[in-house]
Amino acid sequence: MSSYRNSDPQPAIMQGSPPTMVPPKLDWDRPPWNRWAFQHIREILPTVEVWRGNGHRHRFERAEADLDALPASDSTGGATTLAGLLDETYTDGFLVLKDGKIAYERYFNGMSDRTLHLSQSMAKSITGSVFGILVGRGLIDPALPVTAYLPELGATGWAGASVRHVLDMTTGVRFSEEYTDRYSEIGQVDVATGWKPVPPGSDPAFRWPAHLYELILGLKDTVRPHGAAFEYRSIETDVLAFIMERVTGKRLAQLVSEELWQKLGAEESACFTVDSAGYALADGGFNATLRDYGRFGQLILENGRGIVPADWIEATRNGKHGPDFSSSLPGGSYRNQFWIEDQHSRALMCRGVFGQMIHIDWNTKMVVVKLSSWPDFSNVAYSVATLKAVHAIAAALG
Repeated sequence: MSSYRNSDPQPAIMQGSPPTMVPPKLDWDRPPWNRWAFQHIREILPTVEVWRGNGHRHRFERAEADLDALPASDSTGGATTLAGLLDETYTDGFLVLKDGKIAYERYFNGMSDRTLHLSQSMAKSITGSVFGILVGRGLIDPALPVTAYLPELGATGWAGASVRHVLDMTTGVRFSEEYTDRYSEIGQVDVATGWKPVPPGSDPAFRWPAHLYELILGLKDTVRPHGAAFEYRSIETDVLAFIMERVTGKRLAQLVSEELWQKLGAEESACFTVDSAGYALADGGFNATLRDYGRFGQLILENGRGIVPADWIEATRNGKHGPDFSSSLPGGSYRNQFWIEDQHSRALMCRGVFGQMIHIDWNTKMVVVKLSSWPDFSNVAYSVATLKAVHAIAAALG
């Protein structure tokens, strides 16, 4: 079944009692099911709470601008409006913060201000920020080898890699991020984390990992020397999370709660998906509300507010730029689990498959959050059109 845009008639997914259209366990993240599933992860998968605590909620002032009719380019380069582009790109929630105030906020596809939405790989930037906090405390040294913290990885492809290599995804570990191949390493992550069952009809001789750390321990091969090149591989973030857990004795969800979520004044508790060993999926299993993603972006824009070290954020904005990082960011880079848009703006980006984005720009004092449920894992045209819209919004707001 194909997907549907917000302006289209919507199928009755999980409506009625009992519901007549239930997302299949093997394809809940594929169209059209992901349009419902990304907002209902706790109804599909085991999760662990990232508690917001009993403290204050960071209240946003509002200085709203009606941007619906703002001229924008669609995915073909044709003329449309911001509202039209949000519809074309399967948007669930869209937030613009200008000077720390809400300038524009829209919800679609049944999403509300209290709905937790799957982050996909934006979770990497959440994890990386807490990692930076621990580095700032002297608990972790990025210059040391991975095996200084996880000695058992000496028998894997990470032998000889530094923590810095893992942070910037420049290890040489063999890991395929081919999302449509269920036997690829990222396909095995789906099974190891409980996101998906073992594919029906799979080779009975194929050994599927029971949980994520078993998969990590089984990655023995390298394809290049460590540090030789960037290659986007989700598993690197999970290695970072295991280092964090090892040095603190705390699980990832507790660390994110205590070190970040409670301190930034989140409006709602968040959650991570967890595997059979209780491991929270650092590379993509985080879920939060639209505004709380905005609060995270605003925290980074304000240079950490003493929560995330300012020097860590400044270092994150500096990276080797070039065409080899992302087809939708021709001048982009990657550092400390964040994308850098280009070497001129040094704007940071959190990005996830199916259209998740937080754009953080110091030059415009603006944070933009887009939560989506695209039909495809990636779509360069949608990404480029969205970035053009972000720049158009910045120009309109001055």
